[in-house]
Amino acid sequence: MQLTSVVTPFTDENLTMLAQIGVTHVTIRYPGRGRERLQALCDQVAGQGLKIAAIEGYLPIENIKLGNERFDAEIAEMKTLLRDMQAVGIPFVCYNFMAGTDWVRTKLDARERGGALVTGFDVDEAEQAVSLSETTRDQVSSPITAEELWINLERFLTELVPVAEECGVTLAMHPDDPPLETFMGKARIMNCVENFERLVQLVPSPANAICFCQGTFAEMGVDIPETIRRLGPHIRYVHFRDIKGTRERFVETFHDNGPTDMYAAVQAYQEIGFTGPIRPDHVPQLVGEEAGEPGYTMLGRLHAFGYLQGLIEAARKAGNS
Repeated sequence: MQLTSVVTPFTDENLTMLAQIGVTHVTIRYPGRGRERLQALCDQVAGQGLKIAAIEGYLPIENIKLGNERFDAEIAEMKTLLRDMQAVGIPFVCYNFMAGTDWVRTKLDARERGGALVTGFDVDEAEQAVSLSETTRDQVSSPITAEELWINLERFLTELVPVAEECGVTLAMHPDDPPLETFMGKARIMNCVENFERLVQLVPSPANAICFCQGTFAEMGVDIPETIRRLGPHIRYVHFRDIKGTRERFVETFHDNGPTDMYAAVQAYQEIGFTGPIRPDHVPQLVGEEAGEPGYTMLGRLHAFGYLQGLIEAARKAGNS
């Protein structure tokens, strides 16, 4: 498995720190049009002995989800991005199909162990929900049905999967977070295991794959190791995290302090032969980082990587015994 991290803020110091603790790959947010921007980031990362595994976040797909008059323009931009990724050697793009909101929370300062800050969600307080994506935070749009979303998703995949195959890039779908049936008047469709099975059959291809976000699947109430085995070869990218609660009401946790058997999850990844990028996600904000970006500060990430590295080594030794 490729130990992979976000880098916030994206500085040489943070890149060096990640390299020092054994991380080999990073993810970046879409920097905007222009291959030269991607190449500059690749060069910066390579300067610290790392590689870029994936682009996720800030992708030009919000109008694709809604199927409006900007659909074709964004499809064209995404095709250009895939070709640029091929040119600079970035193999994965992680995206979601949450129309108009992206991932949302109703609380950004819930308390975890030792007073560390984590995010939470309560459907009864949905009117206070905060979108934690810059691309959707101020977006206003009309309601959309599940049927319309499936139509738009199939159009998206039909257009992009052939280009992704040509470019050697994998499209990895992230679950809806939270995985509700509807949110703020808009349906959500990537909210259950069965719909992920439907996703990979819309346009069957190794390039049409799944980002297995453990925390979001935990919100669905599924057995995590069993679901990893069920979705098996379609899992090409992993977000490693946990929550306490249900899809309607939950809080994030430290990676070692939630209800999921994380060791069994790592064993399941090894059983299915997963060797792709795995990154700790939505880490608690530790003392001194309270003003940082919720879920994406750096100190909690160090703890998460140490825990994950221990689990991987233990599972590997158990498998070889």
